[in-house]
Amino acid sequence: MPPAEEIDGDVFVSPVYLAGSTYTGDPALRPLLDAGFHRLDDDLGNIYLSSPDQRIRVGWLPEGEDDALWRITGHEQPFAPPRWLATFDHYTPVEIVAAFTTALAEDQTHGNNTSGHGRLGTSKVETFIPLSEAGWRFSHGPYASSIQPPDRLALVTYITKRLNHHEEISDQRSKWTVSGGTSGYSSEWLGTFTTHTPAHLVAATMNRLADPAPVARYDRHLPERNRAASRITPVKPPVPSPLDIQRAAVARSRSTVARTVIPSPALVYRTTTALPATAPARRH
Repeated sequence: MPPAEEIDGDVFVSPVYLAGSTYTGDPALRPLLDAGFHRLDDDLGNIYLSSPDQRIRVGWLPEGEDDALWRITGHEQPFAPPRWLATFDHYTPVEIVAAFTTALAEDQTHGNNTSGHGRLGTSKVETFIPLSEAGWRFSHGPYASSIQPPDRLALVTYITKRLNHHEEISDQRSKWTVSGGTSGYSSEWLGTFTTHTPAHLVAATMNRLADPAPVARYDRHLPERNRAASRITPVKPPVPSPLDIQRAAVARSRSTVARTVIPSPALVYRTTTALPATAPARRH
């Protein structure tokens, strides 16, 4: 649960894949900025980040040309075409995106170039382990494998056959799809990863997806159709420390102490000179 000073909402919601979007990019952008990524803003409100070596590009695009709010690419060389692409749409919980970008930031901090090259530091099997340990259930088909939680309101799909790289980079197809709030054939939000997306970045996303830790939201912003399946609890005010209690007691004692106010000579003068004449004088 986040510290009291970081709470931004009036309820806690779990699981995260049913919490909906906060429509802000700050929690996912901050790890990258702290890791030294360069920032560029355009006149429309879009934000573009690039790693110091120019091999990782991140776009937060509320005024983009499609429904992908986040577009993240890795390049083997600064001017080379993208090696891999990850996207998240407008409705994706920002905590899911932040798990991905935090792993990117850690690579940058430790001088790890695997993110740009798209080399796999983690096997694809290992990316499913957090979900499997959380009780998610596998389903295997001839062309794809999928895994869902017991409530069947999220879905991770992995295409087993080889895909065309150009189609993937142009966002026509994706090796991985991650969605939440799934009901029937529709979903509340969608994320995608192409074939060469480093598996440790995908694994970081899966870890947060399976994490039961609640997230803070404003009650009126929760997706209506997810409410019945979500665990929603009010945010409780922080418990005061002994020092807070002592300070409050001192403040109350000071406010109840009677004060004796001695009027100044000037006030006495103004008061006496402003009195009306005596009654006998008016009768005379």
